Amino acid sequence: MNSFEGLALLQVHAVMRHWDRPSIDDWARVLADAPLFSGVSKRRLRRLVRAATFAEVAAGHTVSSSGNGSDSVYIILSGAAKELRKPASRQLGVGDYFGESALIDGAPRSATVVAMHDLHVMRLPARSLMRLARKHPAMTLTMLRNLSVELGRLEAQVAR
Repeated sequence: MNSFEGLALLQVHAVMRHWDRPSIDDWARVLADAPLFSGVSKRRLRRLVRAATFAEVAAGHTVSSSGNGSDSVYIILSGAAKELRKPASRQLGVGDYFGESALIDGAPRSATVVAMHDLHVMRLPARSLMRLARKHPAMTLTMLRNLSVELGRLEAQVAR
């Protein structure tokens, strides 16, 4: 066995030993790939991840309910969900996030989100996310752009 093979074998063992316990750096890399966090430094993302909590939600269970207050934004890490709102629902998948409109306007949540398949989410506290958004206005613009697209989609549904 040459030194390269030995090094590769050591890395495989290290990954196998910790595959079920992602680190803060691992989660920061996941967030860095999301368009919402484009341009945010890994250091700031690690700080955000330290404030995050993670949840597993079984298919058919509610993640968040319409009318409830909002103190967080959820990012889907795996699985799928459906955002139930009138006049139209929308599917959510890996990398999608929800809860940002209530976060921005302070109003109760406008939709109920239900897990369609087993769902893994990262819950980002409002205070931490807004602190980061103030330092990175591009994040706020991305959220507003996505909300604008969603509003247009809902208006088109009503017009039909």
